[in-house]
Amino acid sequence: MTLISRQIRLAARPEGFPVAEDFSIQEHPVRTPEDGEVLLRTLYLSLDPYMRGRMSESKSYAAHLELGDVMLGGTVSEVLESRSRDLVPGQIVVGAAGWQTYSVETASSLRVVDPEAAPIPTALGVLGMPGFTAYAGLLAIGRPQAGETLAVAAATGPVGATVGQIARLKGLRTIGIAGGPHKVEHLRELGFDAAIDHRAEDLEARIAQAAPDGIDVYFENVGGRVWEAVLPHLNLYARVPVCGLAATYNATGEPEGPDRSPALLRTVLNQSLTIRGFIQTEFRESLFGDFLRDMGAWVREGRIRYREDVTEGLENAPETFIGMLAGRNFGKTLIQVAATAEMP
Repeated sequence: MTLISRQIRLAARPEGFPVAEDFSIQEHPVRTPEDGEVLLRTLYLSLDPYMRGRMSESKSYAAHLELGDVMLGGTVSEVLESRSRDLVPGQIVVGAAGWQTYSVETASSLRVVDPEAAPIPTALGVLGMPGFTAYAGLLAIGRPQAGETLAVAAATGPVGATVGQIARLKGLRTIGIAGGPHKVEHLRELGFDAAIDHRAEDLEARIAQAAPDGIDVYFENVGGRVWEAVLPHLNLYARVPVCGLAATYNATGEPEGPDRSPALLRTVLNQSLTIRGFIQTEFRESLFGDFLRDMGAWVREGRIRYREDVTEGLENAPETFIGMLAGRNFGKTLIQVAATAEMP
């Protein structure tokens, strides 16, 4: 019997926010794995803001999707059939199979997950790419020192929440910025020293009140209005790791108003700022082992908390993705593709 995979593909390039018509659901037969490959059944799919950039043709740090391509994304899957000596059926692996129910992948591209060590969805969140983004960006670029002040936007998201909690473990005062009162309240539950709603009209005044001695590390993953409000409060020698600019992903043109780049460069010069963009993969060889050790221990000990926003059914991925870009998610956004790890 031929195995059929349901796939969600890029049907059109979005103009601004994606809409349902930008995606198509198709069914395709799954080929037999060859030597060094495995057949996988997708259990969980990760939805992340970076995917929006891959849907456009604009220049980015990675190649864009072509029309008709399966939407990309991190996945946790079960091995159903193996043509590799390194993997056996029944193992759980994390990879990048994308928005589909079954796939054939190269075994060497996958990492085995131990279901006994932590719930398997965490391999896509706090113990996966978002958690590692927080860990590597903060420690390698932010260089946090006890007694300093850190601010982070999207602070209830999987990256921002982890950044803030690691900073607290390192002895920093932490300021979390998020959208809406329920998210602000969650920041307090996570132990942030100050929690700010980015929708407030007096955002900069609230940041000034929360950081009377300025900000030493600002972890940037949003940009836009939050960045403009934080910039005047960066201290001498402040460090700014930049892993994303979610506020601009759906822009259809250049921002209105005067050119702000001269003022930005003047502040960079006057304050001797370090602003460093990064992609987490560049630190994978040097830091990923340390990350798995440290984060695994922190999660087991309850020193790092996490929240997951799980939607069932691959068919709901487009609507959930659109909602995430609009800020309607709360925590790490996941699609549960299969209810259990069973043979088809």
